[in-house]
Amino acid sequence: MKKILIVDDERDIVECLDMNLRKKGYATAYACDGTEAVLAARRERPDCILLDVMLPKISGIEVCHLLKADQATGHIPVIMLTAKGEEDDKVTGFDAGADDYITKPFGWRELFARIEVALRRSQPSAPQSQEDNALRVKDLAIYPDKYVVEQDGRRVDLTPTEFGILRVLAEHRGNIVTRNELNEALGITNNGGEIRSLDVHMRNLRKKLGDDIQECRYIETIRRIGFRVNE
Repeated sequence: MKKILIVDDERDIVECLDMNLRKKGYATAYACDGTEAVLAARRERPDCILLDVMLPKISGIEVCHLLKADQATGHIPVIMLTAKGEEDDKVTGFDAGADDYITKPFGWRELFARIEVALRRSQPSAPQSQEDNALRVKDLAIYPDKYVVEQDGRRVDLTPTEFGILRVLAEHRGNIVTRNELNEALGITNNGGEIRSLDVHMRNLRKKLGDDIQECRYIETIRRIGFRVNE
């Protein structure tokens, strides 16, 4: 049973989410402020976190920063859950390392779909006994079955979305992958105010790989079209 950590300071929202998530078959835990959220994530080790932005003590953005910087919690997908709907708010959330963003009010089917996509992207398959299944891009080794990326033998910690972007591009090496194709493959919503979300994920990925956008050591941007692996 997958566990979802609900982080919100509004009791009615927590109770509503708790009831519907349990009906859907999830286990739940909850926190009502930013400080408690960080402690609960470390203690409960949830499979996914629904995180409100406007929280007492520590904001949801800062909570996301702290969780993603912690080796014990950095792999947990975070879905920002907030009444804020402006594009800049979404970009700020993605800059903090959030894996997805949903705006209140939302439909239950949409929320459950987002959770399932986040869980699916973050769940590694059983490790393989051989390492020949690695996708290789220069000094990068990408292991799709383990959700592991190594750069010159050193492990690089990526969010599920960042890993997915790199995996899709490596699988299509030599070919351009359009923005729409990437969004569809990764389940990244790209409507209205979320149009810049892929760019934010890509920027964070490049930063972790030390890939300067001008040099394009690993990933080349094809203006107005998409991206491809730089071989």
